[in-house]
Amino acid sequence: MSAADQTKKSGVPHFEKTIESEDKFVGRVIHVKLDKVELEDGSEAMREVVAHPGGVAVAALTENNELLFVRQFRYPYKEILLELPAGKLEKGMDPLENGKRELLEETGAIGREYMTLGKLYPSPGYCGEIIHLYFCKVDHYDSQRLDEGEFLDVLRIPLDKAVQMVLNGELPDSKTQTAVLKVAMLMSRPTPEL
Repeated sequence: MSAADQTKKSGVPHFEKTIESEDKFVGRVIHVKLDKVELEDGSEAMREVVAHPGGVAVAALTENNELLFVRQFRYPYKEILLELPAGKLEKGMDPLENGKRELLEETGAIGREYMTLGKLYPSPGYCGEIIHLYFCKVDHYDSQRLDEGEFLDVLRIPLDKAVQMVLNGELPDSKTQTAVLKVAMLMSRPTPEL
């Protein structure tokens, strides 16, 4: 039975069946594969796929309605970016616990009243990375616990200003844009979610 017949039978409108998969690169963070797939019409195509363990980002709001940001150099873009605290999802670790750890490590902040802001697929055309987004209120501070070779500055930016920065194109990072706008929307409700 062809993939097209299986698709029609299962009720799934669109599907690509993997026929074979070849590892092209296995690195410390990413894994690149070249897959041959059968399309829903029975024809074949090649798909380049970057497998990534996923990530987590936390929008942490202070009592003064400021979001905590980190400013760091991002090598692929050769730029210094402002982002929400975030990191790679560690194998076997719960995304929320991973997010709490990243927030503490990068900013020294400990949050309370965490809520999910959903998942983000940063580039679904070729990458399988999923970023889990969370929102919390800052409860108190401890000390930063930066990883070896990690250099960043912590900034507090008022939520309204952060929204304007997204709209002005000053925060190009997708996870940061998404979480900032979601938090602003939640906080604008008559009874904020948190």
